[in-house]
Amino acid sequence: MPTLTATRADLSVLGADVEVKLADGTHVPYANFDYAATAPCSSAAARAVNEILPHYASVHRGAGQLSQLCTKRYEEARETLREFVGCRADDNLIFTRNTTDALNLLAHAVPADTTVLAFAAEHHANLLPWKRTVRLPAPSSPAGAVTAVHAALRELRRTDKDSPLLLTVTGASNVTGELWPIRELAAAAHLYGARICVDAAQLAPHRSVDISELGVDYLVLSGHKLYAPFGAGVLAGRADWLDAAEPYLAGGGASAHVGDATHDIRWAAGAARHEAGTPNLLGAVSLAAVCTELARADRAEVEAEEEALTLRLRTGLAAIEGVHDLSLFGPDHPRIGVVAFVVDGVPSSQVATRLATEFGIGVRDGLFCAHPLTRRLLGARAGRSAVGACSSQRVVDGNVPDVTAVRASLGLGSTIEQVDRLISAVRSIA
Repeated sequence: MPTLTATRADLSVLGADVEVKLADGTHVPYANFDYAATAPCSSAAARAVNEILPHYASVHRGAGQLSQLCTKRYEEARETLREFVGCRADDNLIFTRNTTDALNLLAHAVPADTTVLAFAAEHHANLLPWKRTVRLPAPSSPAGAVTAVHAALRELRRTDKDSPLLLTVTGASNVTGELWPIRELAAAAHLYGARICVDAAQLAPHRSVDISELGVDYLVLSGHKLYAPFGAGVLAGRADWLDAAEPYLAGGGASAHVGDATHDIRWAAGAARHEAGTPNLLGAVSLAAVCTELARADRAEVEAEEEALTLRLRTGLAAIEGVHDLSLFGPDHPRIGVVAFVVDGVPSSQVATRLATEFGIGVRDGLFCAHPLTRRLLGARAGRSAVGACSSQRVVDGNVPDVTAVRASLGLGSTIEQVDRLISAVRSIA
């Protein structure tokens, strides 16, 4: 088991000294296992925000020294993010609010006759924004995913040789943490003249991402999952569709010229076209600060430590009778630090509540904004074991009972002691 290294310690996050009150009145250090929903704030992000706050002024709007400084910092942040995600020279990088906002922007920008392919394994942010969607069943293996894309695109091209096609797929599942075969899917998409977008919301905090190296056309991510909780996200990728689309928001900054006549409007090109209004300087600067620290780090070493913690957690949970983790591609498939599980006979909402109130441990329970995938995995689990609808029920949408799971996710700041605490707590509950 690797020990904490100086490299990982340098990538510190806030909150390590936070204590929470338990139901019995005692206080314990908080153990955060909800990184997949929102990661803690990086010390680097906090420092960057505190440094810019005394100089905070309007971006792209003023001739004063502070405005010029903030404009410079904002555009430097854009260049940092371009390098972090491996943008090509002619790619756009647009700051958004989060991954959901970025995917909705891309859905707004794709040509009207674009057919979008998405797997039923996607987060809702990557299922719901698209206007013309072919939803592919969740595959049972990476090879099955590639085969399904080949078959779907071949059929679409048989009936229509020229219409735009877009495959949109997660880089790492927010339910199971399993890595998807992005390079192979990109090659399959391009074989049929389709483009591919990667939802890197879960991938980017745990693995290096590079648009050029992966061979993808678009990539989206969220700052709040990347240790920068100041309301910024990113859409990066090919400029032509983005430059041809009407602005995502109409307003100042998106317009290059507004005449007296209502139709006399010329929209800006490049990122400004879809960044109307006052930009989120703090979000951009904080996200760039995190990316700078990650780029300086030995990512292989950081990833190896996280893999060791994840393996320790999965092994510990697997040793508890009645605890079952969820997997789409199989238990040995590579994954980031995300583990979803159920406990026989104990509703997942009760597991999560007891972990919080009795042990000071924060996890997530539910369907994780990926209802089709989570229901499929839970259904498969019920079919293989005694786990049934009665074991993990939760009221959804007011009064409809649904099977749910518990998700424990980790990252920078997670420790062996916290992992062992979680395993011990689940053992007590089970």
